[in-house]
Amino acid sequence: MSDNRKSDPPSGFGPTHGVQSSHVTSVYVYEAPLRLWHWTNAAAIVVLAITGFLIGSPLPSQPGDPSSSFLMGYIRFAHFTAAYVFAIGFLFRIYWAFVGNSHARQMFIVPVKSAAWWKEVLFELRWYLFLEKRPKKYVGHNPLAQIAMFVFIVLGSIWMIFTGFALYGEGEQAGSWASRVFGWVIPLAGQSQDVHTLHHLGMWFIIAFIIIHVYVAIREDIMSRQSLVSTMISGERTFKDDDPE
Repeated sequence: MSDNRKSDPPSGFGPTHGVQSSHVTSVYVYEAPLRLWHWTNAAAIVVLAITGFLIGSPLPSQPGDPSSSFLMGYIRFAHFTAAYVFAIGFLFRIYWAFVGNSHARQMFIVPVKSAAWWKEVLFELRWYLFLEKRPKKYVGHNPLAQIAMFVFIVLGSIWMIFTGFALYGEGEQAGSWASRVFGWVIPLAGQSQDVHTLHHLGMWFIIAFIIIHVYVAIREDIMSRQSLVSTMISGERTFKDDDPE
């Protein structure tokens, strides 16, 4: 059942006070292109994390003639391919923030000047620390999630794209498009090994977020009586009454 009263709050982050029905209500939140980006991006990150770890800690040498074993070459190819998917997907996500609905922009716009928003951030922090008994319900991201998405996904993606393609450009040598666009990152960081280290730390930075993100999504589905996991599949966020009759 769709409830049009669940319109976006003026600031884009407010809870859905006073919009519950006697059973279950739903609001269409995430459009299909955004959901497609989410799952494609998740798959790219999984491939990047696994292959990146193996590139940083290579497998033992393979027996036999080198010409018959190209395992690390295939791993690097998978890493580079996933990196292109990740980077192009991020550019598309920026584009969709302009042409999509208000929820598509929420990840990029953090209203840090709003005292009311910070109050909601503190409430959500207390909720996740089990210091609040009743959750607030939000149509889009709650304020704490909004901060996490901006820091880990927006800034984290920029970090990984810049450091990753700087290293890729070094391998492709001077004159390649990656070297021309991102080559300045290496001297800025100091040297190539420093960029390797920063890129590797960025991977763990994003992995830590993913672990927390999955836990929080499942926790909210169970405890807050509002959907998170299924919302990124169907696009619909459902809300159940706190005290169903």
